[in-house]
Amino acid sequence: MKKWLFVILLLACFCPVFAGEDETRGVDEKRELVYKVDIKDEIGPGIWRLTKRSFDRATDEGADVILVHMNTYGGMVVYADSLRSLILNYPKPVWVFIDNNAASAGALISIACDRIYMREGANIGAATVVNQTGEAMPDKYQSYMRSMIRATAQAHGKDTVAENGRTVVRWHRDPLIAEAMVDDRVVVEGVTDSGKVVTFTPHEAMQYGYCDGIAENVAEVLQKEGVTNYELRQYEPTTLDQLIGFLISPIVQGILIMVIIGGIYFELQTPGVGFPLVAAVTACLLYFAPLYLEGFANYVEIILFVVGLILLLLEIFVIPGFGVTGILGIVCVVGSLALAGIDDFTFEFLPDFTSAIIRSLFFVVSCSLVSLFGSIWLSQKLFGSRRLNFALHAEQKVEDGFVGVDMAVKEEIGKEGVAFTDLRPAGKVSIGDDVYDAVSETGAFITRGTSVRVLKYQAGQVYVVKA
Repeated sequence: MKKWLFVILLLACFCPVFAGEDETRGVDEKRELVYKVDIKDEIGPGIWRLTKRSFDRATDEGADVILVHMNTYGGMVVYADSLRSLILNYPKPVWVFIDNNAASAGALISIACDRIYMREGANIGAATVVNQTGEAMPDKYQSYMRSMIRATAQAHGKDTVAENGRTVVRWHRDPLIAEAMVDDRVVVEGVTDSGKVVTFTPHEAMQYGYCDGIAENVAEVLQKEGVTNYELRQYEPTTLDQLIGFLISPIVQGILIMVIIGGIYFELQTPGVGFPLVAAVTACLLYFAPLYLEGFANYVEIILFVVGLILLLLEIFVIPGFGVTGILGIVCVVGSLALAGIDDFTFEFLPDFTSAIIRSLFFVVSCSLVSLFGSIWLSQKLFGSRRLNFALHAEQKVEDGFVGVDMAVKEEIGKEGVAFTDLRPAGKVSIGDDVYDAVSETGAFITRGTSVRVLKYQAGQVYVVKA
């Protein structure tokens, strides 16, 4: 009996130890959280928005590593710079798996990552700055890109390696090779001396330190990194993300600009109808809202558009004819639409700003002209007008069968009365006991209660001036 009591006491003493070992083993076998981020489209505002949200979500959920799944031909330098800065400053490891292409801006983003894996047949490089037609931009742009990609390579520091029996300190990723991906004039001994921009295959990239391994899929990348017990998550775009991505596409933005300009044109031609102005304002909201969320438009562009709209409303309802107010309103509207398409970062880089504002202005003006001529054609079809406005130029004569009502108002010419309403310049006046439709002869604003004198009568209206 004493022997069994001794065994029980001995087991009781060692149970906490075993429990502690089991608990420690459970901690050691904790699954790592890997957050996958897809960059499989042109580098632009949509990719930047989704990538930034993915990184934020990975931080909130405590991800251990971020794996970028890359396949892109490049895109806008502005967003490539934002993405590489996000990666370089991220506190957790960021790896990239180049599934097929990491060209141009994609190469810059890949070089920013801590580890680079490539699939057989993939490539990395060709980071020369080009315009929309594929032609190389002037050297001021290339100089900026050379500096940026060189600094990105240098950010990974140096390694100490043994070479020919001696210790050598060299860059982990040679910044001169990164620069040669941009400029064909850069010569790197043993890499390029033929005046060609550098683009690496996976095996070449491994030889020169721009690839850490070759893998066929994401699972193999994680296996090569020693990550076997893991959970793979990915940020799924919301309906709002998809809507914003749809609205900021060039085709949709062009359509919205045409609706804005067309709505303003129809409202100028037929003041008081209301529907064209509602359509223009709605298109304006759909145009500016996603650009504001993406960081393109800010309060300056929105205020400029509102000022332009107010000036046009004044031209329609207050100031007769079409003059300086209307022209300023159109300039403000077009200018705000053009400036909204330029990122704030571009203003900090003057050469890029010059070309960017020209491209944006050309896009807005082109869409505006298409909308204007389309509106003119549509107005001719709807209203049968062969002119550029909706004014009636035909005279309805009695001998042609038209019958008019005289109203006996001609007898009031020369008499004085009182403005029954404000004249802006049209309104009503009271002469004796009668109220007539009236127009200010000079176009001046006449407030209610002001004494007026009748000058003439025409087309059912009296024309007055201040008495």
